[in-house]
Amino acid sequence: MVILVTGAHGQLGQALQSVALHYPAIQFRFCGSQEADLTNKISLKEAFKKHKPTFCINAAAYTAVDKAESEPEKAYAINAEGVRNLAEVCLKNQTVLLHVSTDFVFDGLKKTPYTETDIPNPTGVYGASKLAGEQAVQDVLTRFYIVRTAWVYSRFGANFMKTMLRLGSEREQLTVVDDQLGSPTLATDLANTLVHICQQTAQNLAQAPYGIYHYANEGSCSWCGFAKQILLHHHINTPVIPIPTSSFPTPAKRPAYSVLDKSKIKQAFGLEIVSWQVALQTLD
Repeated sequence: MVILVTGAHGQLGQALQSVALHYPAIQFRFCGSQEADLTNKISLKEAFKKHKPTFCINAAAYTAVDKAESEPEKAYAINAEGVRNLAEVCLKNQTVLLHVSTDFVFDGLKKTPYTETDIPNPTGVYGASKLAGEQAVQDVLTRFYIVRTAWVYSRFGANFMKTMLRLGSEREQLTVVDDQLGSPTLATDLANTLVHICQQTAQNLAQAPYGIYHYANEGSCSWCGFAKQILLHHHINTPVIPIPTSSFPTPAKRPAYSVLDKSKIKQAFGLEIVSWQVALQTLD
C-alpha cells in the first residue's frame, strides 16, 4: 500500500511523518508543495505518476483564518480550486482521497455536538473556502473520506499550545477567550486515525464506508480551559484570566460552539478516542 501525503511540511504532515515509523508495511510518500502543489495540476499529475498511490491524505491547506479575510483569492486557490485539482488527479489514478476539513464549516450556533448531517454555514472566508473544497471532492469522487477536525495542536508547526507555552514563559499573566467551546485534537492522534482508515479501507475498496466524518479528541473545553491545562501540564504557574470574545476582536468570526460528534467514525472504524486531557498528557 502506498499513501501519498500532501502538505508534508505542515503540522499534520509532520505528525504523519512522526507516526509513519509505526507502519512498516505501508509505503509513505511525503510531498511538500514543491513536489505536489495543489494549485499546479501538472505537478500533482507528475507526483501521482511517480508514486502510484493507493491513498492520498490531503494535509495541505491554507489555514490562516484571519488573514483569509483579506486574501480570499489565495484561500480559495488552495482550499477549493486546489482540492478540486487533487480530486480530479485522484479520480484519474483510482486513488482514494482522505481530505481533512474543519469545524469552521459550521456557524457555531448549536448547543449540542455537530454531526455529519448538520447543514454547514461558515461565517468567514476560511470556513467558506474549506466548504467549497468539500463540495469539490463530492462533485468529483465517489471513493473519498472528508474528515472534519478542530483545534489541532502538536509539537509541530505553529499552534495554540506552542503559543501558550511561549507566552506563559514570557508574561506575568495571560488573558484567553472563555466563551468559545470546542474539542482540542492532538495531531498525532488524527494522523493515526487517518492511517487506520486507509488500512481498513484497503481490505475492501469497493465496499468501504466512504463519506464525511468528524474526528477530534473526546470532551470539550474553552480556549481558556485549554490554556490552563497546557500550562499546568508543563508546570508553568502563570495565571490565565478568562475574557469574552468581545474583548478580543479578530478579523474572522470564530464559532462560539464547534464540538464535533464522533459517533459515526467510532462505529464505522472501531475507534476508541481518548479525551483531550489524556491526549495532552502524552506530550511530555
